[in-house]
Amino acid sequence: MPFVTDATVSRRTVHVVPHTHWDREWYEPFQRFRLQLVDLLDTVLPRLEADPRFRFTLDGQTAAVDDYLEVRPDALPRVIALVRSGQLAVGPWRVLADSFLCSGENLVRNLEIGLARSAELGGAMRVGYIPDQFGHTAQLPQILRGFGFDQACLWRGVPGSVDRHAFRWVSPDGSAVRTEYLPGGYGNASVMFTDPAKTVERSIAFAEQMRAWFGDTEPLAMYGTDHSAPIPTLLDQVGAVQASGAEVTLRLETLAEALAGRDPEEAGLPEVLGELRSHARANLLPGILSVRIAVKQAMAEAERMVERYAEPLSALWCPQAAEPFLSMAWLRLVDASCHDSVTGCGADTTAQQVAARIAEAEQLGSAVRDRTLNELAATAPSDSVLVVNPSAHERTDLVRCQVVAPEEWSDVALELPDGTLMPTQEIGRAERNLIDATFPAADVVNAVRRRTFGQVMYSRAIQRAEISETMLEPASGSSVHTVTFTVGRMGDPGYDVERFADELTEAVAAATPGDWRLRVIDEPSRELLALATAPALGWTTVRPRSAAAPLATPVSIVDNALHNGLVSVVVNEDGTLRITGADGTVLDGVGRIVDGGDAGDSYNYGPPVTDTLVDKPTSVSVVTAETGPLQASLVVLRTYEWPLGLVDFDGTARTSETVSVGVTTRVELRVDEPFVRVEVSFDNRSVDHRVRFHIPTVRTATSSHAEGQFSVVERALVNEGGNGEHPLPTFPASSFVDAGGTGVLLQNVTEYEVSEDGSDLALTLLRATGAISRNLHPLRAEPAGPTTPIPEAQVPGVTMSCFAILPHTGDWASAGLVEAAERYRNPLITLAGTGNTDDLTSGEGITVTGATACGLRQRNGLELRLVAYSDSPSTATVSLPGLTAAARVDLTGAVVEELSVVDGAVELPMRAWEITGLRLTR
Repeated sequence: MPFVTDATVSRRTVHVVPHTHWDREWYEPFQRFRLQLVDLLDTVLPRLEADPRFRFTLDGQTAAVDDYLEVRPDALPRVIALVRSGQLAVGPWRVLADSFLCSGENLVRNLEIGLARSAELGGAMRVGYIPDQFGHTAQLPQILRGFGFDQACLWRGVPGSVDRHAFRWVSPDGSAVRTEYLPGGYGNASVMFTDPAKTVERSIAFAEQMRAWFGDTEPLAMYGTDHSAPIPTLLDQVGAVQASGAEVTLRLETLAEALAGRDPEEAGLPEVLGELRSHARANLLPGILSVRIAVKQAMAEAERMVERYAEPLSALWCPQAAEPFLSMAWLRLVDASCHDSVTGCGADTTAQQVAARIAEAEQLGSAVRDRTLNELAATAPSDSVLVVNPSAHERTDLVRCQVVAPEEWSDVALELPDGTLMPTQEIGRAERNLIDATFPAADVVNAVRRRTFGQVMYSRAIQRAEISETMLEPASGSSVHTVTFTVGRMGDPGYDVERFADELTEAVAAATPGDWRLRVIDEPSRELLALATAPALGWTTVRPRSAAAPLATPVSIVDNALHNGLVSVVVNEDGTLRITGADGTVLDGVGRIVDGGDAGDSYNYGPPVTDTLVDKPTSVSVVTAETGPLQASLVVLRTYEWPLGLVDFDGTARTSETVSVGVTTRVELRVDEPFVRVEVSFDNRSVDHRVRFHIPTVRTATSSHAEGQFSVVERALVNEGGNGEHPLPTFPASSFVDAGGTGVLLQNVTEYEVSEDGSDLALTLLRATGAISRNLHPLRAEPAGPTTPIPEAQVPGVTMSCFAILPHTGDWASAGLVEAAERYRNPLITLAGTGNTDDLTSGEGITVTGATACGLRQRNGLELRLVAYSDSPSTATVSLPGLTAAARVDLTGAVVEELSVVDGAVELPMRAWEITGLRLTR
């Protein structure tokens, strides 16, 4: 190896890893940082080529390579040559994601995309390098093992029980990776070479400092920091240390080379099970969970659109709609997941770019979804409604649809293909007279042409048009001519507007001069809420009928109380709620809104020295919205006086000046649902504050359980501290959180906290702050970044949060929270039928029992992602009409074992908390 001058001298070897930590976007937007990246690699690549002893690790993410090559495309052969030579380490990730703020599938695609690109560039670094993320999710070891990794390397989140440089990190299913902890962080040797005169001294000091962590093992020295390149004299300084005869040897290596000698099965390592969210060894910066909440909401919506609607539905029913649009959508979702992107801890310009990237992903996904739905709708009768189910089990649920129903029908039911009639609730009727105006005869033809676009008028298909004459005064012979268009969902595909305009021109010329009347009449339609049953990952068609369908237990409002036979809700005088659950459990005082000051920044909440908490409204009123029988809701209007902001930048107190804020809470019950839907909105006109929604627990909570990234994690009511950052017990939850019998179903990753006495669960609705970081923070000893102002993170304007509350006895599993969250987060969707057939039909997709289906895609056939949300082994059963072959596959898509198919179904034994895949052939 380079630089060893005398093998007979006993020396302590230090493995030096020159690297950069590259934030693609942070306190500067992406393109401004990219300019610096190009400068950096323009310097590093020639140095690598000039001296084969030089090494460089490019931060574990291929995005940095691609960002450079987009500007320097001619450098691609040079990069490939350096990667193949072992001097330049790239991958394995696409980006360094914040693993708590994206879905588990997003993490899988991140590694998949990164590994594929790394292979094109010469080969991936086979280390799960995650140096700077703000904690790590429980299933990451299993995801890494699923791609063939047996080592990880990280910094934040490591608990105090780890007292050495390595530990065995274990996922809930038992998968484990040897994990190298970076004492002092990914830049722990960043000052080793800053002064050539002190390089020997500092190298010796570093080796001794690391002895506490490494013992007699050769220590790892991470030489690099944010957006930095190694100094030009690095090789000379390393050589000088060797020539000095000092008791240390410096060995320049990539991270993969430095860890190559470590035994992945090393015995005696401390073991850490599950997620890494301790503050003991490094700042965790948990406030990123609640800053810029709208970005988190958009991310969750876009992920669901792509992975739960567009990808699985197109894979089953319209594969030609998918590519390359889904690949583009996933790339944008993965890029948005970066730990300084979706986190919201960057500049306002960065947040704007991230929001745009997420919006593009959602648009790509919705385009693929709608293409698929349109293909299915073309097989459905034109007087029917297509109902599509995104879940891998049959569902009967509430849908919203618009149907054509003659005005004389007093009741409307929806007929299923088997003849079953389903109940409906009318919520509105469309205005039929779209226009009724008079025009001079000379203008009426142009008036028609200006209002038609092909066969469309007022966004409706033209069904027919006619010219009529009505006598006004028979004695005088005066009359009025009328042009009447009838429009609707479906029209004559051969209808020729121009031909009718010619006929109208002739009629006008032949008629007595005078005004003409133009009428556009819509077909009689009603907007309905309706119960519908749809097959697993499939679709059905329903048709309106003049009938009243029976409903065993309607939703009702009695004396300002909601009831659906399972749950009841009463509004208290202070605007809070009393909820009685399906099993008789009672929550009283639900929805106490607490507004308090926040003297923190985008990384950490910070209470003012003297805080003013506002939790009592100045006025309360209740309005009835829908009254049933399928859906009923009450709207609670509360007015609060919130302080305008902080007295000074240091946040010693909140202002005495207040602003009146109206908080609207919509409380909704639906037929057959065991939970209460809640929607909270308000117009935020204060700054530097935090707003939380409080829910009492059914019983005293001793811990909480939260779902996210293929697992349900149990957490204590306090968090571990020890590194100059106050360990607030605020945690993330993705689809649900449960504490003391209070289950809350969530639309997006939400910050929550359970009170220390276990009596209260608080959800953060908004956290408004005005700086990326503060140098003086009440709960953090050191700055986390620059003090750049970020006024948009004060979240001015209307903010809205949606969730559902499910009180219960027992634990989260017995309460069925996984299934309830699936129902709440992924509704059935509808589209008007457009086909020429008369028959109502349905199509059955994939049915899964015994496990949770978390994704379906086209990859060498149908590939289904399954997760066992269970503490004990189980057997999943998967069925698909026409199924002929099945195989278990790993996360890479490689076949692990062939499986037997019996009567269109396959059984798959699963470990507790296992993530696996099935390849299905039909």
